[in-house]
Amino acid sequence: MSDSIAPRLSILWSFARPHRRTLLKGLALALIASALGLATPMVTKHVLDALGSASSLTGPVATLVVLLFVGAAVSYWQWTLLGALGERVVLDARESVVRRFLRATVPGVTRSPTGELVTRVTSDTVLLREAAASSFVGLINGAVMLVGSLVLMGFLDLVLLATTVAAVALVGVVFGLLMPGIARSQKQAQEHVGRLGGVLEGTLRAIRTVKVNRAEERMTERILADARASAEYGVRAVRREALAWTTAWSGVNLAIIAILAVGAWRVGEGRLEVSGLIAFLLYTFALMDPITELSQNVTALQSGIAAAERIRQADALPSEEAPPSAGAPVRQPQELRKRQEDDGLRDLRDDVPVLELRNVTAAYGPDAEPAVRDIDLVIPRRGHTAVVGPSGAGKTTLLSLVLRFLEPTGGELLLDGRPYRDHAHGDIRARLAYVEQDTPVVPGTIRDNLLLARPDATTEELRRVLHDVRLTEKVDALEEGLDTPLATANVSGGERQRIALARALLATPDVLLLDEATAQLDGLTEAAVQECVRSRADTGAVVTIAHRLSTVVDADTIVVMEAGRVRARGRHEELLVSDTLYRDLVESLRIAAVTGAPVT
Repeated sequence: MSDSIAPRLSILWSFARPHRRTLLKGLALALIASALGLATPMVTKHVLDALGSASSLTGPVATLVVLLFVGAAVSYWQWTLLGALGERVVLDARESVVRRFLRATVPGVTRSPTGELVTRVTSDTVLLREAAASSFVGLINGAVMLVGSLVLMGFLDLVLLATTVAAVALVGVVFGLLMPGIARSQKQAQEHVGRLGGVLEGTLRAIRTVKVNRAEERMTERILADARASAEYGVRAVRREALAWTTAWSGVNLAIIAILAVGAWRVGEGRLEVSGLIAFLLYTFALMDPITELSQNVTALQSGIAAAERIRQADALPSEEAPPSAGAPVRQPQELRKRQEDDGLRDLRDDVPVLELRNVTAAYGPDAEPAVRDIDLVIPRRGHTAVVGPSGAGKTTLLSLVLRFLEPTGGELLLDGRPYRDHAHGDIRARLAYVEQDTPVVPGTIRDNLLLARPDATTEELRRVLHDVRLTEKVDALEEGLDTPLATANVSGGERQRIALARALLATPDVLLLDEATAQLDGLTEAAVQECVRSRADTGAVVTIAHRLSTVVDADTIVVMEAGRVRARGRHEELLVSDTLYRDLVESLRIAAVTGAPVT
């Protein structure tokens, strides 16, 4: 077991190591408090001896009072020191995990249920608190107290010590046998709590779908299956802990009975003073404290190790790190344009595309089939490029590559003629803005959502982009206006899409990426939003992933994808004539050719 526990302990110790100086202070205070406690029975013996010899009791009693108050002060200091340390350990762990989650690659984060990831930051870090902050100190202090008590008991009487050691050894054997099972049960319980969180979070997100399909009871049973499994493993751990504690109490009580019997016999034989027997009994009664401390901290250690392992699993997530060879940081689009205006210069020639994909192939896993193959695509600095195709053609994968959510397995992407690998992830995304099809709500108010990409934007700028997407009246009608929490606001799916589009327009990106950003809009609103897109395409690049071809008929270039490859490209009128798949897509949506050419 020692071979397996050492690396697991090192994982837990990694959380405590930054605070080792505070741990040493806590350990010193704990040892001082233990020493004061160990001295009390000996001073009590002197009090009893003074009674028998008619000596003054002032000194021994005063010593007992001093030990009491000093011990209380030291214990208070130790308690607050280690309690504060525990909170700092939890904070550090939560900060580390949250940063790791948000810096991880998109496939790395989305591979696990969201609720399960949340439990790493919530319940697992709570279990870590006692283990990382107090268990190491408690184990050392408990061991010192136990050894110290046994040494002083041996000083009083070796025969009674042998009786006590036998009882302690019995307790130790039982704990040694039960602890591994307790650890396994606690780890299984924690894992099922994580799964429960993942399923519950997903179910609540899809609550309308669940209710429409009358699946409340089925989903309840699925969620509660993990709750029951967690409870079952928890009960197993409790039973083993109960057995361990019962054995500990029974062992100490058995030792006390044996000490009373043997001690009375030795007092009768004149081999032990009554004061020595009483002092020995005091040590025996106090012996439960280090045994309790050891067992509690071993239990906390087992839970903490399991929690630490789960928390450290976040370290295995692939991270988006800045490349070591990256050059100077890429300027924000606003800064680049301002310099061009001030200097009357152009940093980049118009004939250098803002984005380019050269022979790009990509897959969502090392063993997965490529989602796109041999993609060659040029995105000019201005204009509207639309990407269309049937479901599964690779359109969204294309955006994932551009946004660097996904890395290519072959070929390369270029920004301003420089390979993506020479840019940091953040520098690339500073040049892009993205509107997702599902437009998830970011926690916070409408203002917070709009300011996500440009936190320094003014209220006037916010109102301008809201006007562009026809949302000014809606926001003004809300009681708290821009400061209305978006999660609780009476906002439709189409209005959320427009808020996301307003956020993207506010960022004034070099490239605006739209993944069917008008799918939930009515005809009039869609026409207004399309006007925004056309206006944006006059000054920058717009790339649209389209499932509704009505949004792209006037695009400068339409790229048709099928089975992960580009099969055709051109304008709407050209593709109607030259590409059967595009013509079929147009016909299926009953969109007439703008040129009046027949759709056959």
